[in-house]
Amino acid sequence: MEQNDIAVGLDIGTTKIVAMIGRKNEYGKVEIVGIGKSKSLGVHRGVVNNITQTIQSIQQAIQEAEADSGLKISEVVVGIAGQHIRSLQHSDYITRQNPDEVIDSEDIHTLCNQVHKLVMLPGEEIIHVLPQEFKVDGQAEIKEPIGMYGGRLEANFHVVVGQVSSIRNIGRCVKSAGLELSAVTLEPLASANAVLSQEEKEAGVALIDIGGGTTDLAIFKDGIIRHTAVIPFGGNVITEDIKEGCSIIEKQAELLKIKFGSAWPGENKDNEIVSIPGLRGREPKEITLKNLSKIIHARVVEIIDQVYLEIKNYGHDEQKKKLIAGIVLTGGGAQLKHLKQLVEYITGMDTRIGYPNEHLAGNNDSETTSPVYATAVGLVMNSLEKGNNKYQEEVLLSKNQMVEDEVDEQNHDEDDDEYDTYREEPSSNKVARKSIFDKWAEKFKDFLDNAE
Repeated sequence: MEQNDIAVGLDIGTTKIVAMIGRKNEYGKVEIVGIGKSKSLGVHRGVVNNITQTIQSIQQAIQEAEADSGLKISEVVVGIAGQHIRSLQHSDYITRQNPDEVIDSEDIHTLCNQVHKLVMLPGEEIIHVLPQEFKVDGQAEIKEPIGMYGGRLEANFHVVVGQVSSIRNIGRCVKSAGLELSAVTLEPLASANAVLSQEEKEAGVALIDIGGGTTDLAIFKDGIIRHTAVIPFGGNVITEDIKEGCSIIEKQAELLKIKFGSAWPGENKDNEIVSIPGLRGREPKEITLKNLSKIIHARVVEIIDQVYLEIKNYGHDEQKKKLIAGIVLTGGGAQLKHLKQLVEYITGMDTRIGYPNEHLAGNNDSETTSPVYATAVGLVMNSLEKGNNKYQEEVLLSKNQMVEDEVDEQNHDEDDDEYDTYREEPSSNKVARKSIFDKWAEKFKDFLDNAE
């Protein structure tokens, strides 16, 4: 099988790192051919805080996926999340030189690239520029302007922003693990691709992806992404609370949460007790399931309240912004018992659990259709689709990586203006730049081999 036919999604999470290999079958569905999973040790709340451990975890997951599929992985699409992610709305326009020619994809690229030049806060970088609605010569609410005539092309954009250092650290880990980074995708967008149907996106839906370290939110209406947010709480804080509240070790707390945990305290009777073995010959501990679910309930309510606040900020009360399809829960945290009922109770919105089997071929095993793998499946799908807005991210990453790697090789600090020359380079030079980078990579590899 050719490398071009397959796509690899790498989900670098707080609790686990998943490498998933997929391809499209003859019916246009995604077929998962290999999956690898490792415990994530160097990531905290979606942000890399230990490069060495993260590299080892990535390599372990990749090796497992390669063994599972019998394929060699060279290129991956990576998901990015973390509390440093924020989103903003922005409008921009271009005046076309020749209004007698129809609008083509080049015009939209020019408009998107213009948004990429927005001045951000120090240390921030634009990750995604997502066009929402276009205007052509003042005519509003155009979803697809390609093929139309017009002199002034205008658009509203949803711009996703993140910290340069966090993005570059992830790029560094992937490169050091011996892989090529083809694109970076916001994790809630990837999850949304995997678990939401087009009808739900049209009707209006809020996707809540409860991970280990963060809870991601993506709101869609009229088939367009309207709002994204990353909340720095996830399943890990629930485990932490159980650990503190019951005075047990983390491993036991995690098992308790998975096996007996419930988000609804009324479900458990007072006489339901679970016994936890004591450490090193100490007496076993007895914990009532009612107390356990009270601890879980308190923290889950806090997480849902934070997410609901973001949904209110979007303005879901307004008639035009109403989310008819309600809420879809996915991610590892969505497997918590009675969570669906609790979310419905707090928000008053219809809720369902999202499984990433919407676009998967029927012969995939039940493991890959678990909400835990929603982001990984979404990353594979994004990579297979190779959307129009991907090439900007590729340019961004190759530029950042080149700057960083040159620092390593020459072992001196680069001037800021030198970095800017990389940033301002037009996208048309991408092919040439990549070939230069490839040559340099070969030289650097030879240098390392000789050094050994």
